[in-house]
Amino acid sequence: MYFVTKGLVILIGSAAVSLGINLFLTPYQILDGGVVGIALILHYIYRLKIGLMIIIISIPIFVISWYKYRAYFYNSIHGLFAYSLSIDLLKSVRNLIHVDALYSAIFGGILMGFGVGLMLRFQTSTGGTDLIAQFLSDKTGINVGILIFMIDSIVIVIGGLLLSSNTLLLSIITILVAGITTSIMTSRV
Repeated sequence: MYFVTKGLVILIGSAAVSLGINLFLTPYQILDGGVVGIALILHYIYRLKIGLMIIIISIPIFVISWYKYRAYFYNSIHGLFAYSLSIDLLKSVRNLIHVDALYSAIFGGILMGFGVGLMLRFQTSTGGTDLIAQFLSDKTGINVGILIFMIDSIVIVIGGLLLSSNTLLLSIITILVAGITTSIMTSRV
């Protein structure tokens, strides 16, 4: 039963992240942070597939985790593939909903934080910088949502400089909302 539950969590979390990206972030060139943010920057500039770029960028992180944190590797590899593939498979929903850019940043952050937080709560992740943040959280005791926020900030500042100030401002809102949502989802009540 545990594996069924974990499988459902990965599917629901991946769908939430994918919908957040496709419905709310990409229409306004809004960034998330970390590996997803880097993949979004590459998508906006070079039109590369987001999910595929996430997998490629994540390879060095997974190689390190294979040697140093094998349990994290096993708990994250399926999440990485599930959500990366679902991002590219669900790209057709990108123009289904049209809301103001500010609301798009908020709703996208909620969906992304929910998806990531749900997976982290069940000891799985999407890999990437979520995996790095999970390592650091285990070592330092700092909430994983706060660590993700710090890593994400670096990526969106770089993305804002490469794309636009509007991208930077909307992305700040997105990662704030995503970080808060992730923190709520991973808090032990």
